[in-house]
Amino acid sequence: MKVAGRYCLLLVNFFVSALLLLFALPAVAQQPEKIPLIGYLSSASPSGALFRTEPFRQGLREVGYVEGKNIRIEYRYADGRTERIPALAAELVHLNVEIIVTAGPVNTRAAKAATKTIPIVMTMDSDPIKNGFAVTLARPGGNITGLSTLTPELSGKRLELLKEIIPTLSRVAVLAQFTYSGNTEALKEIDLAAEAFGIKVHQVDVPNVKVVETAFREALKARADAVLTLNFPPYIETRIAELAVKNRVPAIYYESAIVVEDGLGLMSYGVSLADLDRRAAAYVDKILKGAKPSELPVEQPKKFELVINLKTAKQIGLTIPPNVLARADKVIR
Repeated sequence: MKVAGRYCLLLVNFFVSALLLLFALPAVAQQPEKIPLIGYLSSASPSGALFRTEPFRQGLREVGYVEGKNIRIEYRYADGRTERIPALAAELVHLNVEIIVTAGPVNTRAAKAATKTIPIVMTMDSDPIKNGFAVTLARPGGNITGLSTLTPELSGKRLELLKEIIPTLSRVAVLAQFTYSGNTEALKEIDLAAEAFGIKVHQVDVPNVKVVETAFREALKARADAVLTLNFPPYIETRIAELAVKNRVPAIYYESAIVVEDGLGLMSYGVSLADLDRRAAAYVDKILKGAKPSELPVEQPKKFELVINLKTAKQIGLTIPPNVLARADKVIR
Protein backbone atom coordinates (compact mmCIF):
# COMPACT_ATOMS: atom_id res chain seq x y z
CA MET A 1 0.00 0.00 0.00
CA LYS A 2 2.84 2.35 0.79
CA VAL A 3 4.36 1.72 -2.63
CA ALA A 4 1.00 2.33 -4.30
CA GLY A 5 0.59 5.60 -2.36
CA ARG A 6 4.00 6.80 -3.39
CA TYR A 7 3.22 5.91 -7.00
CA CYS A 8 -0.02 7.89 -6.89
CA LEU A 9 1.78 10.84 -5.37
CA LEU A 10 4.37 10.75 -8.15
CA LEU A 11 1.60 10.65 -10.76
CA VAL A 12 -0.15 13.61 -9.15
CA ASN A 13 3.11 15.60 -9.08
CA PHE A 14 3.78 14.70 -12.72
CA PHE A 15 0.33 15.84 -13.87
CA VAL A 16 0.55 19.07 -11.82
CA SER A 17 3.97 19.87 -13.33
CA ALA A 18 2.69 19.09 -16.82
CA LEU A 19 -0.33 21.35 -16.34
CA LEU A 20 1.86 24.18 -15.02
CA LEU A 21 4.17 23.82 -18.01
CA LEU A 22 1.21 23.72 -20.38
CA PHE A 23 -0.20 26.98 -19.00
CA ALA A 24 3.25 28.60 -18.93
CA LEU A 25 4.00 27.94 -22.61
CA PRO A 26 1.44 30.40 -24.05
CA ALA A 27 2.68 33.07 -21.65
CA VAL A 28 6.23 32.59 -22.90
CA ALA A 29 5.07 32.54 -26.51
CA GLN A 30 3.06 35.72 -26.06
CA GLN A 31 5.95 37.78 -24.72
CA PRO A 32 6.39 40.67 -27.17
CA GLU A 33 9.60 40.92 -29.15
CA LYS A 34 11.94 43.71 -28.15
CA ILE A 35 11.29 46.78 -30.32
CA PRO A 36 14.55 48.51 -31.30
CA LEU A 37 14.98 52.03 -29.95
CA ILE A 38 16.91 54.58 -31.98
CA GLY A 39 17.68 58.23 -31.32
CA TYR A 40 17.36 61.16 -33.73
CA LEU A 41 19.42 64.27 -32.99
CA SER A 42 18.69 67.60 -34.72
CA SER A 43 19.77 71.19 -34.18
CA ALA A 44 16.42 72.44 -35.55
CA SER A 45 12.94 72.58 -34.01
CA PRO A 46 10.41 69.75 -34.49
CA SER A 47 8.55 71.76 -37.15
CA GLY A 48 11.75 73.03 -38.74
CA ALA A 49 13.08 69.48 -39.04
CA LEU A 50 9.98 67.99 -40.68
CA PHE A 51 11.48 68.28 -44.16
CA ARG A 52 14.23 65.95 -42.87
CA THR A 53 12.36 63.62 -40.51
CA GLU A 54 9.50 62.82 -42.89
CA PRO A 55 11.77 61.45 -45.66
CA PHE A 56 13.63 59.49 -42.98
CA ARG A 57 10.37 57.90 -41.81
CA GLN A 58 9.51 57.18 -45.44
CA GLY A 59 12.85 55.44 -45.84
CA LEU A 60 12.15 53.35 -42.74
CA ARG A 61 8.81 52.26 -44.17
CA GLU A 62 10.53 51.27 -47.41
CA VAL A 63 12.76 48.83 -45.51
CA GLY A 64 9.93 47.45 -43.39
CA TYR A 65 9.76 49.61 -40.27
CA VAL A 66 6.74 51.49 -38.96
CA GLU A 67 7.35 53.92 -36.12
CA GLY A 68 5.53 52.83 -32.98
CA LYS A 69 5.02 49.25 -34.24
CA ASN A 70 8.35 47.59 -34.89
CA ILE A 71 10.68 50.51 -34.22
CA ARG A 72 10.75 53.33 -31.66
CA ILE A 73 12.40 56.71 -32.14
CA GLU A 74 13.44 59.17 -29.43
CA TYR A 75 13.76 62.63 -30.97
CA ARG A 76 15.93 65.36 -29.50
CA TYR A 77 15.71 68.89 -30.98
CA ALA A 78 17.96 71.82 -30.05
CA ASP A 79 15.54 74.44 -31.47
CA GLY A 80 18.41 76.32 -33.07
CA ARG A 81 20.40 76.51 -29.82
CA THR A 82 23.51 74.55 -30.76
CA GLU A 83 24.91 74.81 -27.24
CA ARG A 84 22.20 72.35 -26.14
CA ILE A 85 23.24 69.61 -28.57
CA PRO A 86 25.94 67.90 -26.41
CA ALA A 87 23.47 67.48 -23.53
CA LEU A 88 20.81 66.13 -25.89
CA ALA A 89 23.31 63.62 -27.30
CA ALA A 90 24.14 62.53 -23.74
CA GLU A 91 20.43 62.00 -23.07
CA LEU A 92 20.15 59.60 -26.00
CA VAL A 93 23.21 57.68 -24.79
CA HIS A 94 21.68 57.49 -21.30
CA LEU A 95 18.52 56.00 -22.85
CA ASN A 96 20.74 53.25 -24.28
CA VAL A 97 19.44 53.69 -27.81
CA GLU A 98 20.72 51.17 -30.34
CA ILE A 99 21.59 53.77 -33.00
CA ILE A 100 21.87 57.58 -33.06
CA VAL A 101 20.84 59.26 -36.33
CA THR A 102 22.31 62.76 -36.73
CA ALA A 103 20.89 65.53 -38.92
CA GLY A 104 24.14 67.39 -39.56
CA PRO A 105 27.83 67.66 -38.61
CA VAL A 106 27.27 69.60 -35.38
CA ASN A 107 25.01 66.82 -34.18
CA THR A 108 27.41 64.12 -35.39
CA ARG A 109 30.29 65.70 -33.50
CA ALA A 110 28.24 65.84 -30.30
CA ALA A 111 27.14 62.22 -30.68
CA LYS A 112 30.73 61.14 -31.33
CA ALA A 113 31.85 62.88 -28.13
CA ALA A 114 29.04 61.21 -26.19
CA THR A 115 29.67 57.59 -27.23
CA LYS A 116 32.37 55.42 -28.77
CA THR A 117 30.22 52.29 -28.89
CA ILE A 118 26.68 53.18 -30.04
CA PRO A 119 26.49 53.23 -33.87
CA ILE A 120 25.96 56.69 -35.36
CA VAL A 121 24.33 57.24 -38.77
CA MET A 122 24.96 60.70 -40.20
CA THR A 123 22.34 61.82 -42.69
CA MET A 124 24.73 64.39 -44.16
CA ASP A 125 28.27 65.68 -43.80
CA SER A 126 30.29 67.82 -46.19
CA ASP A 127 33.61 66.09 -45.49
CA PRO A 128 33.51 63.07 -43.12
CA ILE A 129 37.25 62.43 -43.40
CA LYS A 130 38.39 66.00 -42.62
CA ASN A 131 35.79 66.25 -39.87
CA GLY A 132 37.21 63.13 -38.22
CA PHE A 133 34.11 60.98 -38.66
CA ALA A 134 35.65 58.42 -41.03
CA VAL A 135 39.12 57.08 -41.80
CA THR A 136 38.11 56.51 -45.43
CA LEU A 137 34.75 56.66 -47.16
CA ALA A 138 35.03 52.98 -48.13
CA ARG A 139 35.77 51.81 -44.57
CA PRO A 140 34.87 54.45 -41.96
CA GLY A 141 36.65 52.45 -39.26
CA GLY A 142 34.77 53.64 -36.17
CA ASN A 143 31.19 53.76 -34.91
CA ILE A 144 30.09 56.36 -37.50
CA THR A 145 28.85 55.88 -41.05
CA GLY A 146 26.17 57.38 -43.29
CA LEU A 147 26.00 59.89 -46.10
CA SER A 148 28.25 62.65 -47.38
CA THR A 149 27.50 65.89 -49.24
CA LEU A 150 31.09 66.28 -50.40
CA THR A 151 30.40 68.30 -53.57
CA PRO A 152 32.48 71.53 -53.49
CA GLU A 153 32.11 71.83 -57.27
CA LEU A 154 28.42 72.69 -56.78
CA SER A 155 29.43 76.05 -55.31
CA GLY A 156 30.98 77.08 -58.61
CA LYS A 157 27.78 75.96 -60.35
CA ARG A 158 25.73 78.21 -58.04
CA LEU A 159 27.84 81.18 -59.04
CA GLU A 160 27.32 80.26 -62.68
CA LEU A 161 23.54 80.21 -62.15
CA LEU A 162 23.67 83.66 -60.58
CA LYS A 163 25.58 84.91 -63.62
CA GLU A 164 22.91 83.43 -65.90
CA ILE A 165 20.04 85.21 -64.17
CA ILE A 166 22.03 88.45 -63.75
CA PRO A 167 24.17 88.91 -66.88
CA THR A 168 25.65 92.15 -65.47
CA LEU A 169 26.79 90.44 -62.28
CA SER A 170 30.17 91.84 -61.17
CA ARG A 171 30.26 91.47 -57.35
CA VAL A 172 29.04 88.61 -55.17
CA ALA A 173 28.99 88.31 -51.39
CA VAL A 174 29.59 84.76 -50.19
CA LEU A 175 28.15 84.17 -46.72
CA ALA A 176 29.69 81.17 -44.97
CA GLN A 177 30.87 79.76 -41.66
CA PHE A 178 34.63 79.96 -42.12
CA THR A 179 35.32 77.46 -39.33
CA TYR A 180 33.22 74.80 -41.06
CA SER A 181 35.80 72.54 -42.71
CA GLY A 182 33.53 71.56 -45.60
CA ASN A 183 33.45 75.17 -46.79
CA THR A 184 37.19 75.43 -47.47
CA GLU A 185 37.09 73.59 -50.78
CA ALA A 186 33.76 75.21 -51.72
CA LEU A 187 35.26 78.69 -51.30
CA LYS A 188 38.16 77.68 -53.55
CA GLU A 189 35.71 76.50 -56.21
CA ILE A 190 33.86 79.81 -56.02
CA ASP A 191 37.09 81.76 -56.45
CA LEU A 192 37.98 79.70 -59.54
CA ALA A 193 34.54 80.23 -61.08
CA ALA A 194 34.60 83.94 -60.19
CA GLU A 195 37.93 84.36 -61.94
CA ALA A 196 36.55 82.70 -65.07
CA PHE A 197 33.47 84.96 -65.08
CA GLY A 198 35.32 88.14 -64.11
CA ILE A 199 33.39 88.47 -60.85
CA LYS A 200 34.74 89.92 -57.61
CA VAL A 201 33.98 87.86 -54.50
CA HIS A 202 33.56 89.31 -51.02
CA GLN A 203 33.62 86.60 -48.34
CA VAL A 204 31.67 87.25 -45.15
CA ASP A 205 31.95 85.05 -42.07
CA VAL A 206 28.62 84.14 -40.41
CA PRO A 207 29.52 81.97 -37.38
CA ASN A 208 25.99 81.97 -35.95
CA VAL A 209 22.48 83.36 -36.37
CA LYS A 210 23.19 86.34 -34.08
CA VAL A 211 25.48 88.01 -36.62
CA VAL A 212 23.37 87.48 -39.76
CA GLU A 213 22.15 91.08 -39.93
CA THR A 214 25.65 92.47 -39.38
CA ALA A 215 27.01 90.14 -42.08
CA PHE A 216 24.32 91.17 -44.53
CA ARG A 217 25.05 94.85 -43.92
CA GLU A 218 28.68 94.09 -44.73
CA ALA A 219 27.59 92.46 -48.00
CA LEU A 220 25.57 95.55 -48.91
CA LYS A 221 28.48 97.81 -47.99
CA ALA A 222 30.66 95.80 -50.40
CA ARG A 223 28.10 96.69 -53.13
CA ALA A 224 27.33 93.05 -53.85
CA ASP A 225 24.96 92.46 -56.78
CA ALA A 226 23.96 89.08 -55.33
CA VAL A 227 24.49 86.73 -52.39
CA LEU A 228 25.59 83.10 -52.32
CA THR A 229 25.32 81.01 -49.15
CA LEU A 230 27.23 77.92 -48.08
CA ASN A 231 25.88 75.06 -45.98
CA PHE A 232 23.97 76.90 -43.25
CA PRO A 233 21.26 75.37 -41.08
CA PRO A 234 17.79 76.32 -42.42
CA TYR A 235 17.09 78.80 -39.62
CA ILE A 236 20.14 80.86 -40.65
CA GLU A 237 19.38 80.64 -44.38
CA THR A 238 15.77 81.66 -43.67
CA ARG A 239 16.96 84.83 -41.92
CA ILE A 240 19.32 85.60 -44.80
CA ALA A 241 16.44 85.12 -47.26
CA GLU A 242 14.29 87.60 -45.32
CA LEU A 243 17.04 90.21 -45.47
CA ALA A 244 17.71 89.52 -49.17
CA VAL A 245 14.07 90.13 -50.09
CA LYS A 246 13.85 93.20 -47.87
CA ASN A 247 16.90 94.69 -49.62
CA ARG A 248 15.88 93.33 -53.07
CA VAL A 249 19.12 91.37 -53.46
CA PRO A 250 19.10 88.14 -55.53
CA ALA A 251 20.48 85.17 -53.60
CA ILE A 252 21.12 81.49 -54.19
CA TYR A 253 20.99 79.02 -51.31
CA TYR A 254 22.34 75.65 -50.30
CA GLU A 255 19.01 74.26 -49.07
CA SER A 256 15.61 74.34 -50.75
CA ALA A 257 12.81 72.77 -48.71
CA ILE A 258 12.26 75.50 -46.12
CA VAL A 259 14.18 78.42 -47.59
CA VAL A 260 12.94 78.36 -51.20
CA GLU A 261 9.96 76.02 -51.43
CA ASP A 262 8.22 77.22 -48.26
CA GLY A 263 9.97 80.53 -47.71
CA LEU A 264 11.33 83.68 -49.32
CA GLY A 265 14.47 82.23 -50.89
CA LEU A 266 14.88 83.06 -54.58
CA MET A 267 16.63 79.88 -55.73
CA SER A 268 18.71 76.95 -54.55
CA TYR A 269 20.92 74.40 -56.18
CA GLY A 270 22.42 71.46 -54.38
CA VAL A 271 22.13 68.00 -52.96
CA SER A 272 18.62 66.76 -52.21
CA LEU A 273 18.70 66.48 -48.42
CA ALA A 274 15.37 64.64 -48.44
CA ASP A 275 16.96 61.92 -50.57
CA LEU A 276 19.87 61.60 -48.13
CA ASP A 277 17.49 61.34 -45.17
CA ARG A 278 15.50 58.65 -46.93
CA ARG A 279 18.65 56.68 -47.70
CA ALA A 280 19.85 56.96 -44.09
CA ALA A 281 17.07 54.54 -43.11
CA ALA A 282 18.82 51.75 -45.03
CA TYR A 283 21.87 52.18 -42.76
CA VAL A 284 19.63 51.84 -39.70
CA ASP A 285 18.18 48.63 -41.11
CA LYS A 286 21.61 47.13 -41.88
CA ILE A 287 23.00 47.95 -38.44
CA LEU A 288 19.94 46.54 -36.65
CA LYS A 289 20.49 43.35 -38.65
CA GLY A 290 24.07 43.06 -37.43
CA ALA A 291 26.23 45.13 -39.81
CA LYS A 292 29.12 47.09 -38.27
CA PRO A 293 29.20 50.82 -39.00
CA SER A 294 32.99 50.61 -39.35
CA GLU A 295 32.51 48.42 -42.43
CA LEU A 296 29.56 50.23 -44.05
CA PRO A 297 30.87 52.63 -46.74
CA VAL A 298 29.91 56.30 -46.53
CA GLU A 299 27.80 57.00 -49.61
CA GLN A 300 27.87 60.07 -51.83
CA PRO A 301 24.83 62.10 -52.96
CA LYS A 302 22.94 60.87 -56.01
CA LYS A 303 20.18 63.45 -56.43
CA PHE A 304 20.60 67.20 -57.05
CA GLU A 305 17.89 69.85 -57.37
CA LEU A 306 17.50 73.33 -58.85
CA VAL A 307 14.53 75.08 -57.23
CA ILE A 308 13.32 78.55 -58.23
CA ASN A 309 10.74 80.70 -56.44
CA LEU A 310 9.05 82.98 -58.99
CA LYS A 311 7.02 84.73 -56.29
CA THR A 312 10.25 85.96 -54.72
CA ALA A 313 11.68 86.89 -58.13
CA LYS A 314 8.64 89.13 -58.67
CA GLN A 315 9.04 90.68 -55.19
CA ILE A 316 12.59 91.77 -55.90
CA GLY A 317 11.87 92.79 -59.50
CA LEU A 318 13.92 90.05 -61.19
CA THR A 319 13.04 88.13 -64.36
CA ILE A 320 14.36 84.57 -64.53
CA PRO A 321 15.51 83.66 -68.08
CA PRO A 322 13.41 80.91 -69.74
CA ASN A 323 16.45 78.69 -70.30
CA VAL A 324 17.15 78.63 -66.54
CA LEU A 325 13.49 77.97 -65.71
CA ALA A 326 13.47 75.07 -68.17
CA ARG A 327 16.29 73.38 -66.21
CA ALA A 328 14.61 73.77 -62.81
CA ASP A 329 13.45 70.64 -61.00
CA LYS A 330 10.83 72.68 -59.13
CA VAL A 331 9.33 76.10 -59.83
CA ILE A 332 7.35 77.85 -57.09
CA ARG A 333 4.71 80.08 -58.66
